[in-house]
Amino acid sequence: MAKSKFTTLDRLSLQDIDGDAELIPLMTPEDEEAINKEELPVSIPILPLRNMVLFPGVVIPISAGRDTSIKLIDEANKGGKIVGVVAQKDEEVENPTADDIHKVGVVARILRVLKMPDGNVTVIIQGKKRFEITEVTSEKPYMMARIAEYPEKRPAKNNKEFKAAIDSIRDLSLQIIQDSPNIPSEASFAIKNIESNSFLINFVSSNMNLTVTEKQQLLEVNDLHKRALETLKFMDMERQKLELKNDIQSKVQSDMSQQQREYFLHQQMKTIQEELGGVSSEDEIEEMRMRSKDKKWDEKVAKHFKKELAKMQRMNPQVAEYSIQRNYLDLFLDLPWNEFSTDKFDLKRAKKILDRDHYGLDDVKRRIIEYLAVLKLRNDMKSPILCLYGPPGVGKTSLGKSIAEALGREYVRMSLGGLRDEAEIRGHRKTYIGAMPGRIIQSLKKAGTSNPVFVLDEIDKLSAGHQGDPSSALLEVLDPEQNSEFYDNFLEMGFDLSKVMFIATSNSLNTIQPALRDRMEIINVTGYTIEEKVEIGKRHLLPKQLGEHGMNDTQLKIAKPQLEKIVEGYTRESGVRGLEKQIAKMVRYGAKNIAMEEDYDVKVTNDAIIEVLGAPRLERGKYENNDVAGVVTGLAWTRVGGDILFIESALSKGKGLLSITGNLGKVMKESATIAMEYIKANAEMLGLKPEILDAYNVHIHVPEGATPKDGPSAGITMLTSLVSLYTQRKVKKSIAMTGEITLRGKVLPVGGIKEKILAAKRAKIKEILLCEQNRRDIEEIKEEYLKGLTFHYVKDMSEVLELALTKQKVKNAKKL
Repeated sequence: MAKSKFTTLDRLSLQDIDGDAELIPLMTPEDEEAINKEELPVSIPILPLRNMVLFPGVVIPISAGRDTSIKLIDEANKGGKIVGVVAQKDEEVENPTADDIHKVGVVARILRVLKMPDGNVTVIIQGKKRFEITEVTSEKPYMMARIAEYPEKRPAKNNKEFKAAIDSIRDLSLQIIQDSPNIPSEASFAIKNIESNSFLINFVSSNMNLTVTEKQQLLEVNDLHKRALETLKFMDMERQKLELKNDIQSKVQSDMSQQQREYFLHQQMKTIQEELGGVSSEDEIEEMRMRSKDKKWDEKVAKHFKKELAKMQRMNPQVAEYSIQRNYLDLFLDLPWNEFSTDKFDLKRAKKILDRDHYGLDDVKRRIIEYLAVLKLRNDMKSPILCLYGPPGVGKTSLGKSIAEALGREYVRMSLGGLRDEAEIRGHRKTYIGAMPGRIIQSLKKAGTSNPVFVLDEIDKLSAGHQGDPSSALLEVLDPEQNSEFYDNFLEMGFDLSKVMFIATSNSLNTIQPALRDRMEIINVTGYTIEEKVEIGKRHLLPKQLGEHGMNDTQLKIAKPQLEKIVEGYTRESGVRGLEKQIAKMVRYGAKNIAMEEDYDVKVTNDAIIEVLGAPRLERGKYENNDVAGVVTGLAWTRVGGDILFIESALSKGKGLLSITGNLGKVMKESATIAMEYIKANAEMLGLKPEILDAYNVHIHVPEGATPKDGPSAGITMLTSLVSLYTQRKVKKSIAMTGEITLRGKVLPVGGIKEKILAAKRAKIKEILLCEQNRRDIEEIKEEYLKGLTFHYVKDMSEVLELALTKQKVKNAKKL
C-alpha cells in the first residue's frame, strides 16, 4: 500500500478527491456502542498497509497499487465492504506473506472507492473493531485469514485518573494544534467535538507523528487506561520537539536578520576599501584561487584547499578566525607540494666539492658518494637519515652545506639545541591564537622544494618539558617508512618528507633517545691529527680570517712550522674551532699594524706568536718523564676528543686501606678496586710479600680534579701504577696505555681508539699498550697518522707489566 494522501482532523471531505460535497461525520458514543455489539466474521480478506496503522473509528484514504490489493478492494466493494487492515513489519516488502505482517489489526468498512487515471485505486475506509489473526488460510489471489476479537479492557465510568488523562490529551492536543504552523486551526473544533473517550485516544494516536512500530504498539495495548497514558507520553514528546523547533526557527530568523545587516555593512566596507585603494576580501580569495591553479598538488590536497577556501569566503573578515584562516591558506599556497629540484649525479664533481670544503673525513665523504651512486642508479631511493657524530669543531654542520652543493639541492639548517616544545616540530593546532606550523614545515616553505638537504643540528641537545617531548615527535620525521605522510597539527594534512635528505649532527650518542638513534645511520666524525689541523689552517681557516678582516695573503703569511706551533701550544681539541680563534688573533695583529701604519713582519715568526698569543699554555699535556714510582700515563676519551691523563699512587703506613681522589666516576673507582684485589690475589707471582699489603695504605690520585672522569679504560693504567709503586720499578719512557681489566688479569678492549691515538701523538708518546682485540681499530686508521708510534697488543696483565716496567728500581726506592 502507498502512503495516505491526507487525513482530516474534523471531517473527511470527499470533495478533495472527486468534487462531491459529501461529508462523513465524527463517531459518536452511540456509534461506538453499536460497533462493539457487532460480531466479527470468522474469515476475512487481509489488506496489508505499507506505512500506516488504522485505528478503530478513524477514517483514512489509502492508495492501492499492487494487483492483489486492487483485486481485494474490488471484490470486497462488491460484497460486504468489510476488510481486515493490518500493518506490514517492513514497508519495503513488495509481496508480503503471513510472516511479514503484524498479527493485530482493525476490521474496516469501505466507504468509497475511486479509480485514478494512473491505474491506482484510492479507497476511503473507516476502522471498526480490533482483531487478531489466528490463521492465514490462503495468500492467493489475496490473503485470507481466520480472525478472533482482540478484547479491550475499559476503565470504570467514575475512574478519576482516566478522566484526568482524557482531559490532558484533549488540552495537549489543542496546544499542539495552536503551536504547529502545519496543522489548520479548524482542527481544534474537531478535538472539542469528540465525545467518545476511546475514539479521542484513537483519533489522536492516528494523527500523531509516530513510526509504524510505535503506532502498532499503541494499537496492541488492551487496557484503554494504559493506552491513554502511553498516548499522553508520546504527545508530550511531540510538544517538546515542537517547542524546540519553534525556538530554533526564531533564533535562525534572528540570525538571518543579523546576517543581512552584516552583508550590507560588508558591501559598504568593500566599496570604501576599493575607494582607498585597499584589497578587499573578495579580491584576496580570487587571488588565492588563481594561485592554486599553478600548484602541483594531488586531488586530495586540492579538494581540502577548495573546502577551506569556501570556508574563508563565508567568514566575516572582521573576526579573529578570518586572519587565521587566511594564514592557513597562504601556507598551503607557499608550500612546495610535489616540487623537486633536479639532482646532479656528477660524482667526480661531487667528490671535488667535498674535498675542496673539507680536508680529511674520508669515511664520511665515501658514504656520501655511495649514496649519490645508488640514487643515480635507481632514481627513486628514499633518502637515508645520516647522523654525523663527533666532537665539536670537526665540520659536521658545514659538511651538510657541501653535500647540498654537491647534490644541487637547497640547503636548510634547523638548530635543535635546547628545544623542549613538541609544537616546534609538529606545529600548533590552528584553533589557538598565535598558532603556527612546526619548524619542519616552515623550513620547507623557505626552501621552496620538497627535497632539500635538511641539517638537524645538535640533535643530542633536545630536552623534554611540560609541553611534550620533541625527540619523540622527531621519530616520525626521521623514519623513511613513515615520513611520507608527516602530520603537522597546523597543516592538518600529511606532507611528504620521504625525498628530504636529513642529516643530523651530534656530539654524544648517550643523550639521544634510543628509538631515535635506531632510525639513523651513525657516521663517526673523529678528530684531526696535528698534520690535518695544519693543513686545514693553511687551506681554509687562514684565508677565511684574512677575508673577514679585510686583508689578503700578501699582507700576512703563516708558514706550516708556525701553524704547527700554534696547534701544539695553544689548542687542545679534536676540532679546529679553537685553532681558528688563535689564527684570528694573529690576523688581527696584522690588521692593527696595517691600520696604524706600523712596520711588522709579514711572515709570522715564533716570537710574534708568543708576543700575540702569550706563552704556550698547553705544555702540561705533554708526556711527563720522571723517575718516581707509581706514575703512569693513560689515554682517555672526552667529548672534545682524546686526551692523556696521569695516574699517581703513593704509600703510607697504615692498615692496607685504599683511597681514591680526582673526581672519578663509579666505574673508574671499581677499576681501582679490581686492580688492588688482583695484586693481593697474585702477590707472590708479582714478587710481593703479602704482609706488606696490610702494612701500608694506598692512595690513588688522578690530577685535574675539576674535570669529571669515568670509564673502564684506566684499568690497566691503575694496575701498572700500583705494581710500580709496590715494586718501586720504573715505568718505561714515552709509553701510554688504555684497556679494561678483570679480576683474572685479562685485558679487555675499549672504545675511542682513534681519538686516544691522536692525543698520544700530540703528547709525543712513542709506545702504546692496547688490548689485542683493539688491533682492528688501529688497522682502520691511516698509516700516516700512526707514524712514529709503536703498538703493543696484550691479552693479560702479566704482558702489560712485562712491557711497561723496567727491571731496575727508581732512585731512592722505598724499602718496604
